[in-house]
Amino acid sequence: MEPWTRCSCCLTESGFLCLLGYTRTRGNPVPSKNLTKDSTSKSIQEFLPHSNCLPPPSKSNLSSPLRRFRQLPSTPRSILPPPIRSNPQLGSTNCKGLGVDWSMGLRSPYSMLWFVLVWAAVLCSSCHGRFVVEKNSLKVTSPSDMKGTYECAIGNFGVPQYGGTMVGVVAYPKANKKACKSFDDFDISYKAKPGSLPTFLLVDRGDCFFTKKAWNAQNAGAAAILVADDKTEPLITMDTPEESGNTDYLENITIPSALITKSFGDKLKKAIDNGDMVNVNLDWRESLPHPDERVEYEFWTNSNDECGPKCDSQIEFVKSFKGAAQVLEKKGYTQFTPHYITWYCPDSFILSKQCKSQCINHGRYCAPDPEQDFSKGYDGKDVVVQNLRQVCVYKVAKEHGKPWLWWDYVTDFAIRCPMKEKKYTKECADGVIKSLGLDHKAIDKCIGDPDADKENPVLKAEQDAQIGKGSRGDVTILPTLVINNRQYRGKLDKGAVLKAICAGFRETTEPAVCLSEDIQTNECLENNGGCWQDKAANISACKDTFRGRVCECPVVKGVKFVGDGYTHCEGSGRCEINNGGCWKETRHGRTYSACTNDGCKCPDGFKGDGVHKCEDIDECKERTACQCKECKCKNTWGSYECGCSGGLLYMKEHDTCISKNAATEVGWNFLWVIFFGLVVAGIAGYAVYKYRIRRYMDSEIRAIMAQYMPLDNQGEVPNHSHHIEL
Repeated sequence: MEPWTRCSCCLTESGFLCLLGYTRTRGNPVPSKNLTKDSTSKSIQEFLPHSNCLPPPSKSNLSSPLRRFRQLPSTPRSILPPPIRSNPQLGSTNCKGLGVDWSMGLRSPYSMLWFVLVWAAVLCSSCHGRFVVEKNSLKVTSPSDMKGTYECAIGNFGVPQYGGTMVGVVAYPKANKKACKSFDDFDISYKAKPGSLPTFLLVDRGDCFFTKKAWNAQNAGAAAILVADDKTEPLITMDTPEESGNTDYLENITIPSALITKSFGDKLKKAIDNGDMVNVNLDWRESLPHPDERVEYEFWTNSNDECGPKCDSQIEFVKSFKGAAQVLEKKGYTQFTPHYITWYCPDSFILSKQCKSQCINHGRYCAPDPEQDFSKGYDGKDVVVQNLRQVCVYKVAKEHGKPWLWWDYVTDFAIRCPMKEKKYTKECADGVIKSLGLDHKAIDKCIGDPDADKENPVLKAEQDAQIGKGSRGDVTILPTLVINNRQYRGKLDKGAVLKAICAGFRETTEPAVCLSEDIQTNECLENNGGCWQDKAANISACKDTFRGRVCECPVVKGVKFVGDGYTHCEGSGRCEINNGGCWKETRHGRTYSACTNDGCKCPDGFKGDGVHKCEDIDECKERTACQCKECKCKNTWGSYECGCSGGLLYMKEHDTCISKNAATEVGWNFLWVIFFGLVVAGIAGYAVYKYRIRRYMDSEIRAIMAQYMPLDNQGEVPNHSHHIEL
């Protein structure tokens, strides 16, 4: 039978029904093999039309029977809840390949029928949703006729090497080509021999789950698995299977996986059949955007702890990742936001018992029944309220500048208030809130009235956030991690997720945790990464990053080095940085250095290469100083001391010894000369002073007296008075 691979909506006498996960024979859809109970199959068959199904109707051609279901905008508000999952073999793009798990544990065919109708309506509203396939690149380096870069889709399991690359050689098995059986049964091994490249196993799609293929390839020793599509179609995301049967191996898959197109797979097979060695490079460096020094990520989760292995893996991830998440958030490296998926009840079922038990705010916000049994345990509306409470805890904590308290609350709530112990209640949640010092009144105000017939702004925002924006598709898988607006694919594991977050930082801005040996390999340790370095000064231009390394001239102790980073870097003040890599030593309070602006040169009194050592020169033995007859030489570190015998005095400038008495006489004579010189200078100065003062005074006095009486050297002034006779 040919798989029913498109979202078909059928007009029936009872309303509008979308059929997904069906197979068809002779053009008419019939229920798939998931319908195992005769009573259930019969109930479903009653709603199947006798004519061919119609495509999803548009707003313009909705007939009156279809108005029983809420009409939706082209972009859906609701996302598929856990009971409806993507087929892990067919993949999922838009509505393609979606399957319904009809055996959900519902206890009656009427409950089953209600779920079929409600979910069918929701599904049909979501058929035009946008599902984005996250991709990485695969570069073929040989053979030459296949060289180039090809796209492949990242599987939603295993551990993709976000931010890194992996080189290997492709192998295509001669037997077990679909890898649905263990390769041990065929005595085939793909373990790489020492010194050889790792093996990337190429297998065909079909017959078993993608995860089973990856598990068998990993056990055979393959380093990665490439699944070749079996039909010509756009790339899809390989997902995990339903939580049924033995799926414990899912958590142990560690090799990366990728789906490639049929045409590319055929080329690889042909090259291998021709005996060519096919070398490829899987590259995840650009799988996540890395625009700046802060990573923004979202975690779409659920407070329900009774949904099987996926719920268990969610809470285990929260517990293990809490420490790293809180450190990154507190230091401002990341901005984290939790989200929760809800759906709404179609108008025709708002007053039904099922909608009332699964929804709040009159059918606006719903969640599936935790036990998938309406007759016992907690209801879906209990899950919605607890989800809402967790969102409000985050909002209130963020308003107080402590958004990381969300991790503490969710962890403590899962431990203290599990459904199995009947503690999944408001009272238990309030106890956790009070223990963390949060304002429970503000949280209650944020939650609002679940019975009110109006929109809840918090949950409305959550529904709007489910719609894909930019490069991110609609959130359709729970749990989902979104990093820098790109959905993460792979194992929900602390190490794998931390690697993906580290890949979201701009290169050279990663926090220290991203550069630890557990996360990445330091490429600067091998041949200095091919960058410039000054071994003597222990200065390197190689800077380790999460994606590899960059060659960039450093700034050391305020000294900026300039250059290309590969062949040279130059900087002033080199002696300030590790003494320029030159010899330096301190003894007895004295420090000598061989660093100069021209390089390393031993200072005076030393000899050596100036880099590794400078040895003291013994001036006494080498007779380079203190060589007069009366001299007594004593070597010291970096210098020497010279004395004289017989009470003589050593004069270093002349390297000679003189008598202390002679030195004294010379000293006194020198003092007398100075004394008499000063006396003579004083007398001469006084004489000059007296002479100049006297002359000055004489000239002043003569000038004054000349105004009142004639002096000896002046002639008489004639009297010109005239007498007038009367």
